[in-house]
Amino acid sequence: MPATATTDPTPRHGDRGTAASVGPRFPRTLTIAISRQSGARGGSIAKRVGRLLGWQYVDQDLMEFIAQQGVPSGDEMSAAARAWADRRLEELRVAGNLGSDPQATHFARVILTLGANGEVVLLGRGSGHILPTASTLHVRVIAPRADRIAYFSQWQRLTPAEAEREVDTRDQKRAQYLLDQFGVDAADPVHYHFVLNSSLLGVEMCADLIAQAARARLMSEESTPADEPAHG
Repeated sequence: MPATATTDPTPRHGDRGTAASVGPRFPRTLTIAISRQSGARGGSIAKRVGRLLGWQYVDQDLMEFIAQQGVPSGDEMSAAARAWADRRLEELRVAGNLGSDPQATHFARVILTLGANGEVVLLGRGSGHILPTASTLHVRVIAPRADRIAYFSQWQRLTPAEAEREVDTRDQKRAQYLLDQFGVDAADPVHYHFVLNSSLLGVEMCADLIAQAARARLMSEESTPADEPAHG
């Protein structure tokens, strides 16, 4: 079983490096990774965060499409960004922080390539455990089980009993995926910058808080001299 990472060798985003550095440094700026309980409306919150910041939003459907079709090449996704993603992937393997499943590894490469340039909101797939802590805002969205079941029943037009089974099954699969691939307990709050209860706060406030935290993080990084260690 992979162990949880304790160190992050990747330079702080925004760090332009020393005079000896050659080429761009990655990640270029912040990425937001959102983890969620099933039915906690994490997708709606993530999408709203993307709109508030003007960033790309990538949910699991789009992530799967990109995994099948490949990440588009061009100025915004250079060979240097791809090379950084491969190096980070190897670091995760060597550190024992990535499982051996080929499909999970492929998704990890997609997530890293998307995160290399930053300004993207990623939903699920363990994004926050793959990307460097210093360049990622990792948020967990939760809600009481009864509220999640009620929402799922309405959203998917299921009976309460069907919705209950679906919510529990999805939660169990996600938790097992994170445990198998990254060796982490999804419910442990220590893995996240903060945890939001969408039933108490609502979708709009949750999204607003995440966007505000992202802006504050970016401002803090911009004001930190390049030779100081990263926080987060």
